[in-house]
Amino acid sequence: MSDGSESLPAFYDPRRVGLLFPPQVQAAVDAGAAAQLPPATADDPQVALVLVDMQIDFIHSDGALSVPGAIDDCRRIVEWIYRHVGRISKIFLSLDSHFPLQIFFSSWWRGPAGHHPPPNTSMSAADVKAGKWQPLYKAEWSRSYVATLEKDHKKQLMIWPFHTLVGTLGHNLSPSLYEAVCYHAAARQSQPAKLTKGSIPQTEHYSILEPEVKVDDHPAGGLNRELLNELSGYDLIYLAGQAKSHCVLETVNSIMRAYASRPEWIARLRILEDGMSSVQVPGLDFDALADAAYQRHRENGLTFTDSTEAIG
Repeated sequence: MSDGSESLPAFYDPRRVGLLFPPQVQAAVDAGAAAQLPPATADDPQVALVLVDMQIDFIHSDGALSVPGAIDDCRRIVEWIYRHVGRISKIFLSLDSHFPLQIFFSSWWRGPAGHHPPPNTSMSAADVKAGKWQPLYKAEWSRSYVATLEKDHKKQLMIWPFHTLVGTLGHNLSPSLYEAVCYHAAARQSQPAKLTKGSIPQTEHYSILEPEVKVDDHPAGGLNRELLNELSGYDLIYLAGQAKSHCVLETVNSIMRAYASRPEWIARLRILEDGMSSVQVPGLDFDALADAAYQRHRENGLTFTDSTEAIG
């Protein structure tokens, strides 16, 4: 019996990664079933693949918040799934899910002259306190929020272009990845898990596990212990997606904080370095900041690998 690692399925075309097209769901499901692999429940070890925000707006070159390098990252991840389908037990997929009025969009803020801050504006607590930018919603919370970001997280609020808005094309998974997920589901009799984040209006929510600032009166406003507990059931957890500098990094930060006292759990994690890239904003080196953070995690036992290495 094949372990699914010999070749890529016939329907897959690497030249289409990063392009828009209707996913070939039937072809992917049929090919997965035809692989005749054992169900994932029989796997030993149990291997989880956690893919962060691999959505059109981040992956595709014309996406609203396109990440340079993301198409190649996506291609490597897709082909890694096909080559290792017989070893991957379950795929977790996060979806950044926004609405038009959120604290990190220009629609939330206005300057004294009535104009909104342009995308890629880095908003300091001092500017907000001085009235350069005034919140249009939840004014007391908003002013406190930017101050908390600087004090506790050592960062300023970034105003992003509208992206991954619920109901828009950019919110969807990239089609080539969707096909790979369908193939895996059928091949391993393993339903993928959808993780939704980013819809709380008054906070950023980069990590799939928690928002930047806790919102106590919201059901998704704290640490997602249910997800942490579910991931604890896997022997190996591979993590990749977009962006290296933001949502992947903050997810890793959350995990490293949650399991700081359990190095044996941290030892299960594998970061696919060639499956993620950093957001680029003029005047800010997010990649260098991310590399420094990952290096600290590396020194605390986090393992980095890439799509050319064997699972293990």
